Amino acid sequence: MPKPVKRIWNAVSWLLVLILVAMAILLAGVRIVGLTPYAVLSGSMEPAYHVGALIYVKDADPSEIQVGDPITFLLNEDLTVATHRVIQVDSENQYFYTKGDANEYPDGAPVHFNNLIGKPVFTIPYLGYLSNWVTNPPGMYIGIALAVVIIILLFLPDLLQKAEEADRRDAEKKRAAGKQHADGNPPGDHISQPKETDRDPHTPNT
Repeated sequence: MPKPVKRIWNAVSWLLVLILVAMAILLAGVRIVGLTPYAVLSGSMEPAYHVGALIYVKDADPSEIQVGDPITFLLNEDLTVATHRVIQVDSENQYFYTKGDANEYPDGAPVHFNNLIGKPVFTIPYLGYLSNWVTNPPGMYIGIALAVVIIILLFLPDLLQKAEEADRRDAEKKRAAGKQHADGNPPGDHISQPKETDRDPHTPNT
C-alpha cells in the first residue's frame, strides 16, 4: 500500500475508532461516574427535553427534591420510565405530584418516593435516537458488526504490509535459486578441483 494512501487510511480508521469510543462512553461509560442515560421518547417535557434527546440522570434522595425540579421515576409496574417536573411534594405521605411541561394537566397519579430514580443533570439532543437504536435489534447487531469492521480496518494496512514483505522475500529467494541453477551450480553443491603438483612424492629420483 502506498505511503500516502496508508496515512489517509490510518487517519480515517483512527477517527472512526475515536467516534466509536466516544459513543461507547456517552451511551454506557458514564455509568462509572454515577450517571444513567435515558432516551426521551415523547414530547411531554418540551422544550426542556426534546424528543430524541438523551438525558443523563444522577441518583437523588427524595429529601433533595424541591418543587420545580425535573425528576426521573418509574411510572408503573411495567417499569416504564418517565421524566416530569415536580409541582408539589407531599412529604408526610411520601408522594411527588408531577406534570409534563408541555402537558395541559398534571399527571393522573402521584409518584411515590420509592419510585424516584434521580434528577436529570444534562441532556444531549438527538443522541437518544442512536441510544434507542443500538440497544434494540437489529440496531444492536449492526452496531456490533460495525465495531468489528472498524477494528479490522485499523489493523488491515499492517497486515497487508506484512503479507507484501513475505511475498517479496519469497520472490527474492526464488530469483536467487534460479540464478544459481543458471550458473550450473545448484545451491549447496561445491566442486573441489585437485591440486596440481610438480612431482609425484612416491616416485623415486632417477
